[in-house]
Amino acid sequence: MAKAALKATPKKAKTAAQKPAAKKAGPAKKRSAPAYTVKAAKEITATFLDSVGLTAKVAAAVAAENVNILAGTGYSASAMRRKATFTLIVDNLVKAEKALEKIGADDIQESSVILVETANKVGSLKKISRIIADAGINIYYFYSTTSSGKTATCVFKTADDKKTMKVLREAK
Repeated sequence: MAKAALKATPKKAKTAAQKPAAKKAGPAKKRSAPAYTVKAAKEITATFLDSVGLTAKVAAAVAAENVNILAGTGYSASAMRRKATFTLIVDNLVKAEKALEKIGADDIQESSVILVETANKVGSLKKISRIIADAGINIYYFYSTTSSGKTATCVFKTADDKKTMKVLREAK
């Protein structure tokens, strides 16, 4: 008994009438912006002749003036570099500058920066930096840290800090 060969028949595309009805789209959802706060701050940058123990010396001098360091960086780019640079955001600029002068800072400069506190989640920096870039503003530098594990504080120096603060606030 021979079985007849079954021919494979191609499936026909469903017509519009046979397709299930598409769900109606509700009102367009606004793109969710990250939850964050934006504020202006001042940072001081001081340079020193580099030496072993300099970070401890800077930290001790600032602490002796009862000044709290809120954020900061310190570096000497290589063993060949003779200068070390410290950039600090503190709760009292005047006292901090006096402390750094006492221990031999070569140069102390003050500049405006932007503090952005945001959720400590993957993509937070991406979203904030994209808002800044989309506004056509160059970010000169940034540094960031988490404080409680739930939030992160990002420090930005941009080509136009005032405009940056405005676009970040409007994007919320």
